[in-house]
Amino acid sequence: MRVLVSGHHGYIGSVLMPLLAKAGHDAVGLDCFYFEGCTLGQECGGFPVIRKDLRDMPAGDLAGFDAVIHLAALSNDPLGDLKSDWTYDINHIGSLRLARLAKEAGARRFLFSSSCSMYGANTSDDLLAESSPLNPLTAYAISKARLEGDLAKLADDRFSPVYLRNSTAYGVSPRLRLDIVLNNLVAWAFTTGKVRIMSDGTPWRPIVHIEDISRAFIALMEAPRELVHNQAFNIGRNDENYQVRDLAGFVKETVPGCEIEYAGKGGPDPRNYRVDFTKLARTFPNLKLQWTARCGAQQLYEAYKAAGLTAAELQGRRFIRLNHLKHLLDEGRLDDTLRFR
Repeated sequence: MRVLVSGHHGYIGSVLMPLLAKAGHDAVGLDCFYFEGCTLGQECGGFPVIRKDLRDMPAGDLAGFDAVIHLAALSNDPLGDLKSDWTYDINHIGSLRLARLAKEAGARRFLFSSSCSMYGANTSDDLLAESSPLNPLTAYAISKARLEGDLAKLADDRFSPVYLRNSTAYGVSPRLRLDIVLNNLVAWAFTTGKVRIMSDGTPWRPIVHIEDISRAFIALMEAPRELVHNQAFNIGRNDENYQVRDLAGFVKETVPGCEIEYAGKGGPDPRNYRVDFTKLARTFPNLKLQWTARCGAQQLYEAYKAAGLTAAELQGRRFIRLNHLKHLLDEGRLDDTLRFR
């Protein structure tokens, strides 16, 4: 298949692109390159690239694609808090425009990188399935929920949107992020000797490795239409729902000599959810998600050690999305709509 990957230069996209090529697909990237130079290790290039903001992409650039994998978004919650209008403009309005253009250009499948964060806060012990009520608490989660609803209205016999509700991602990527939970905990432990928890450690999170997310995208892209058309799939494993303090324990076991430190205000994070991944496993029995949090912590530790990650880098801008975008704004390279000048 010929597939356009929006946000191919990001955290997940940098891992997905080589896997698409390995699977025999013709992948083309679309990115505005906010995070150019924000790398850990070697870049993975060699792919055709459209260097444009998805909000301004002309319709002609979407001709000839069988599918679109839509990863591009402003992520995560702290960035949404900086100015929520940016998140809605890119993650909802701009993304919906991209989907409409893709449909008009003849793409038959649109795979949207959605999020389990839409489940928000759950006070029961029940696992949340795809049919469970959504309770998005942040601009990021709300934008994902709104786009899912609008994409469903585009679904017809020519155009199949599919919604991959990813668990919280982790794992090593050339475009590393340190503002997500397991990556962050291992980084603090490695650079400071402290596994730094900013809440009381009780919130539940499902987590999933970015390689497994990438495998899921490929499987759902290749699947027969009737298996996936206009459907949501939670992406993860039932045995990979953890409380944050459990993840901290894995990190303590992995990084020699570190100790757990509760550095926040001591209260619980309002985002608290355990997710049911039965539908994904039942629909795609041959899709084996391979990673566990323990293995991921080890992979991250080895990568940080090999790269010589420092405490200054942990708190700098290269691997923290919010900090880097603030830097681009301060330098005047981005205007007040987050477009490059």
